[in-house]
Amino acid sequence: MSRLRKLMLDELQRRNYAQNTVRAYIHAIEDFAKYFHRSPDHLGPEQIREYQVHLFRDCKLSPGTIEGRTAALRFLFVKTLRRPYLPDHIPFPKRQRRMPTVLSQEEVSRLIACA
Repeated sequence: MSRLRKLMLDELQRRNYAQNTVRAYIHAIEDFAKYFHRSPDHLGPEQIREYQVHLFRDCKLSPGTIEGRTAALRFLFVKTLRRPYLPDHIPFPKRQRRMPTVLSQEEVSRLIACA
């Protein structure tokens, strides 16, 4: 186990993160490191930007999935490595909000009548 991985796992456990979150964060950081073929502690905001573009453009991941990967990157750089990054350096992607389906008065009446 690398020193950086151990540091991150210790920090995640210290903050009592759920086991699924720990697995997802570790996987996200491994993928980030594999993309650049370098240890994440040698990378910075420009590589994060490039990686996020890669996730959208090449991997065609959803904003929700990229949001999870971004949370992992923020945790690594801000909490584990204690780098003074501003939120603008590691932005969360904008998510499209779906409007709820609203039933018409006639549909509600039919629904109630069926019950």
